[in-house]
Amino acid sequence: MNETRQRVLDALADGPVSGPTLADELDISRSAVWKHVEALRDEGFEIRSDDAGYVLDSVPEFGASAVEYGLNAPFSVEYHDSIPSTNARARDLAADGASDTVVLADEQTGGRGRLDREWHSPSGGIWLSVLFRPDVPMAHAPVFTLAAAVAVTRAAREAGVEAGIKWPNDVLVRHGDEERKLVGILTEMEGESDRVSWVVVGIGVNANVDPADLPDDANPTSLSAERDEPVDRRLFAQRLLEEFDALRQDPANVVEAWREYATTLGKQVRVETPNGTIEGEAVDVEFPGALVIETESGREVVSAGDCEHLRPITE
Repeated sequence: MNETRQRVLDALADGPVSGPTLADELDISRSAVWKHVEALRDEGFEIRSDDAGYVLDSVPEFGASAVEYGLNAPFSVEYHDSIPSTNARARDLAADGASDTVVLADEQTGGRGRLDREWHSPSGGIWLSVLFRPDVPMAHAPVFTLAAAVAVTRAAREAGVEAGIKWPNDVLVRHGDEERKLVGILTEMEGESDRVSWVVVGIGVNANVDPADLPDDANPTSLSAERDEPVDRRLFAQRLLEEFDALRQDPANVVEAWREYATTLGKQVRVETPNGTIEGEAVDVEFPGALVIETESGREVVSAGDCEHLRPITE
């Protein structure tokens, strides 16, 4: 959001304020104040004028300014009603030198998940990509995928949905002996071996989406289906971003936070890796996110792969 417009909005949030007072406080003309107020109205903010001045009555349900308003994290937000891929747009912004930017969309028409699988992203979801430039070596970058999984799991639990994480980054909800997928995460990065240039973490949340509109092979669910009512997408996106911001600044403690919500640890698993299939008991996760599996022939440490839980989840 334009910095001056953000200051106008912040002033309105504190209560009724007159145009002349705003002009004096922000050192701009009364005409400029009016233009910023009209621009905010165009974005969906309900602002009325009365004898006391301008009054902010309501905030739009979703969008860039809506998510930035009250966000306690240093991200600027770019919003699209529909876009092929938020990750692709974030990569373009990275090439232009941007950082701490969130690309947010109501719908993706060409979303992709891990292993280039199609990711269905209908209207009503929260499809976003976070672009940032951490000062870490490339080998440490996978920790941010775990951080994203923890952040979205915490946001889901705050919204009343008891989500958990299947290694490395599938956020799921348990239903009896099965787990249904709520969130997908895809991390991309660029840099040299000793330093990351940029990281894009794409997070796709089935928010206010009917699971029947999603592919059955993903065994999907959504926040609205789990809650039996829609979720406030603006507040959910804010909590997700605030949690992620806190976690990315403390990567050494991300793995411990991930363990708290893990559904994989203690399970018999089969992991398809680039070097073959590994089966055994998942016993731990090591920084920056490798899964430790106890097999019949000893311990294996797996950095990447598709994980399947072999036993039904029981209490």
